[in-house]
Amino acid sequence: MNIAFAASEGVPFSKTGGLADVVGALPRALAALGHQVSVYLPRYRQTKLSDPATVVRSITVPFDDEYRFPSILSGGAQAGVRFYFVEYPPYFDRDALYGTPAGDYPDNAERFALFSRAVLEASKILGTPHVFHCHDWQSALIPVLLRTIYADDPAFKEVGTVFTIHNMGYQGLFPPETLPLLMLPWDLFTMSKMEFFGQVNFLKGALTYSDYITTVSKKYSQEIQTAEYGFGLEGVLRDRA
Repeated sequence: MNIAFAASEGVPFSKTGGLADVVGALPRALAALGHQVSVYLPRYRQTKLSDPATVVRSITVPFDDEYRFPSILSGGAQAGVRFYFVEYPPYFDRDALYGTPAGDYPDNAERFALFSRAVLEASKILGTPHVFHCHDWQSALIPVLLRTIYADDPAFKEVGTVFTIHNMGYQGLFPPETLPLLMLPWDLFTMSKMEFFGQVNFLKGALTYSDYITTVSKKYSQEIQTAEYGFGLEGVLRDRA
């Protein structure tokens, strides 16, 4: 099986928490079982590459009334896993991955929407996987995009999606006007899709549109279906259980 991971961080290239450890270990385990595995990550200022990355292709991504042109870099292979990086310095060449001590970067929606679109466009060139395995809100738009904007794209006709929740406390909440900015349809702003108490919820979008949802443990999967740990999305999770 051809499996493509998409995440905002992964060992040994970038890390702020446990997500990076999973993204560093699970692809290698799957490759050892004989699967064809690739990993897509943002190219941050902090990204640690042992060898110089090579540019594979520049990607065109529409945003509002303009276009942006991230590059896809090949980071080579480790333990049978190929690594690719989305490079766009205005978004990722910063002091930290997600924000400053004062708070999150105000353009995080645009940053990780561009990452998600770039991953999909790159996969059409590098090889469409059988499954996209996405992690946390930063790559949560990939399942949404595949079922909306890319729904009629023949390249993704047979592609499935798996979404793993690492931390329900971080959901990717943004103002409603984020949708048109990211070229997403307004009909996503409903209670049954991505609307969440007047905001757009990236994580909720993935819970709605992913084929399968997993968590980091069986216990956590049970906990987040309760009001105490579900952070307002426990009902959505129970519906998908």
